[in-house]
Amino acid sequence: MPEIIGIDHIYIAVSDLRASEKFYDRVMNVFGFRKNAFELGGDPHIQYFNRHFGLVIRPACGDGQHNPYAPGLHHLCLRVDSAEDVAEAASALREAGILATEPALYTQYAPDYRATFFVDPDGVRLEITNYREERRARHDRWVDL
Repeated sequence: MPEIIGIDHIYIAVSDLRASEKFYDRVMNVFGFRKNAFELGGDPHIQYFNRHFGLVIRPACGDGQHNPYAPGLHHLCLRVDSAEDVAEAASALREAGILATEPALYTQYAPDYRATFFVDPDGVRLEITNYREERRARHDRWVDL
């Protein structure tokens, strides 16, 4: 059976494409993502991508603020290598005008779980966390688990 090796892309439907584009331009630029635009089914799409995956925003087909507790996406968490990288990311996001929280340790999730949180224009919650020891062990010792 083939193994899933990663997330290829994520689509987020947005209520105001231009406002969301300005927001995601700032966020994804902090992390060195590249950007392109294309049309699909007559709708404009904006894609941000790096070597590992893509994030696409497209116009929503309905109204309303995102509710993270309704069925569907709760939040999107991106990983950086270290706790120091979380702090650097939060600082860079704030410098770019994104209201990112002060990085904190969340031991209720894991002993070494550091994260910063912020919200897109539609209320989609985003998080930056570190590559924690448990995740590293899972990756490195998969066959032994």
